[in-house]
Amino acid sequence: MPLPLVAVLNGPNLNMLGSREPTLYGAATLDDLEALCADTAKALELAIDFRQTNHEGELITWVQECRDRARGIVINPGGYGHTSVALMDALLAAELPVVEVHLTNIHAREEFRRHSLISRAANGVICGLGIRGYGLALTAIAEIILDEDQ
Repeated sequence: MPLPLVAVLNGPNLNMLGSREPTLYGAATLDDLEALCADTAKALELAIDFRQTNHEGELITWVQECRDRARGIVINPGGYGHTSVALMDALLAAELPVVEVHLTNIHAREEFRRHSLISRAANGVICGLGIRGYGLALTAIAEIILDEDQ
């Protein structure tokens, strides 16, 4: 039996991890993050599809594709979390478990970052724990999938 597939989708500027404001976002790179997710997924007996884009439309297309091929979505929407009704709508239409992740604590940052449109489509939100938040998000998705299968 194939392992359940979870899409790990990353929005704009995540490709700059490790070099963009490391005092805020940490020293880990996108490759480090992908390795953490791969290791976590293996331990949880999940398959992952790890992607990053700086383009809103591409991110929305990936979410739409998940409806027919994935069991859940872990998403760091980057700045689109605060602005994209279209991304929120795509996540709602996917009808899948979603965990939203932010590396920083968005509630301790600028006022405009304190509200996420994506949260409406998410089962849960993890923020402020750096890349460790992705491991927690994958664990949560695995537990949701297990609950659905019972």
